[in-house]
Amino acid sequence: MSDGLPIGFRVRVGASVRVLDGGTALIGGAPTRLLRLKPRAAELLASGELTVVDAVTGALARRLLDAGIAHPALSPADIGLSAEPLHEVTVVIPVHDNQPGIDRLLRALVGVPVIVVDDGSPAPVHAPGARIIRHDAPRGPAAARNAGLAACDTALVAFLDSDTVPRPGWLDALSAHFTDPSVALAAPRITALDAADEPENAWPGAGLTRYEEIRSSLDLGAAPGPVVPGTPVSYVPSAAMVVRRTAITGIATEVSAGGGFDERMHVAEDVDLCWRLHEAGWRLRYDPDAEVTHEHRTRLRGWLGRKAYYGLGAAPLAERHPGEVAPLILAPWSAVAGAAVFTGTRAGAGVAAVVSAGAGVRIARTLSGLRHPGGTAARLLALGLVSALWQLALGVCRHYWPLAVIAAVVSPRARRVVVATAVAEGLVDWCERDLRGGNGRWRRPRLDPLRYVVCKRLDDAGYGAGLWLGAIRARSVAALLPRRG
Repeated sequence: MSDGLPIGFRVRVGASVRVLDGGTALIGGAPTRLLRLKPRAAELLASGELTVVDAVTGALARRLLDAGIAHPALSPADIGLSAEPLHEVTVVIPVHDNQPGIDRLLRALVGVPVIVVDDGSPAPVHAPGARIIRHDAPRGPAAARNAGLAACDTALVAFLDSDTVPRPGWLDALSAHFTDPSVALAAPRITALDAADEPENAWPGAGLTRYEEIRSSLDLGAAPGPVVPGTPVSYVPSAAMVVRRTAITGIATEVSAGGGFDERMHVAEDVDLCWRLHEAGWRLRYDPDAEVTHEHRTRLRGWLGRKAYYGLGAAPLAERHPGEVAPLILAPWSAVAGAAVFTGTRAGAGVAAVVSAGAGVRIARTLSGLRHPGGTAARLLALGLVSALWQLALGVCRHYWPLAVIAAVVSPRARRVVVATAVAEGLVDWCERDLRGGNGRWRRPRLDPLRYVVCKRLDDAGYGAGLWLGAIRARSVAALLPRRG
């Protein structure tokens, strides 16, 4: 694996990054950090973009990328920056009993070799124009993907689930990321497949459909970034991803010397793959400009079951990757201040104020040398406190809701806090949900706030139930423990 970026590689400073002191200080990334630049580096980055022309600009671009301050600014034409045949891609589709999905997906894949792995479907699937590998009995999605991977000889391999449909341009956009020789995986944004409109009063079907449009578990949002454990994009789903074949086959598992997915895992195998690649020193990218649509479950029972299924994956992940699976990641000061606010008392507010003031002083000291360290420290302090409050609210409603329910039953004060948190978190989350229409403009969700909050609480309850069930089965609380940030 080479770490150097090719000549001509371009990066662009993220839209949310704050540029201070004439460009010599940048605040952004995930987690938020301060990046100091020398005057010459600030001059090179003055336009907000940087093109690699030599070792110096290459090192600066790498530093910006790894910090999450900048992101690749690539086009399909940039595939030529690499000497590797990045235009050679094989699409692998694992499927079990979904002939309509295969038919629909194959219509969207033109001019690219396709391998369909039939994982023990009761009736063998048909895939005209594609190579078919059939398992006589179901072996799971990880084994199906590995079987397809073993049959590939192209530089890149794209995995698509049979219930997805890619948007035009998705493959070229993702392939361009591999001009960075240290990138092993690139993934698109996964959005809801356009469905026929349902009557406004159809419940829960229409409500779940519209909820999934804006709050799907597979949709990681509109912000690009590196895929790193413990960050907002800590993994990408295997429903749609492109991998460097030599990278993924080089991380062997106990059951597969040929690398790939861990076939012992029937849930969260995609998270495990991302983290093993990261641990091996590879880089991974999430690019929302590439888009793949997904047919979501909209039957209440199946929908809740899928949410619980996702939660079940936390316990085996915690066993394989100690310390990486944490419902909450909080700095000590923000945890204390946030918890104090949640008491809903004057004393709690006082504790939060004192702790926050102390943290603000410490943050200001780390910003010495900036022109306005006080104002910047106040902004970072506010961001940290808001993040802590948001995580704690989500913890109450999602990861630790069984404990919250018990507390609400035995304590009237706790009951008021839990109910207020459940409503407020849902409403704030609804306000942050936007959909981009076909004309590129943003529009409000089609789901009203009341039904959105109900769906959000059911979503979190399902995941939390799976999380706790998985912990009980594993006889381990590792997946339930918060982590110091």
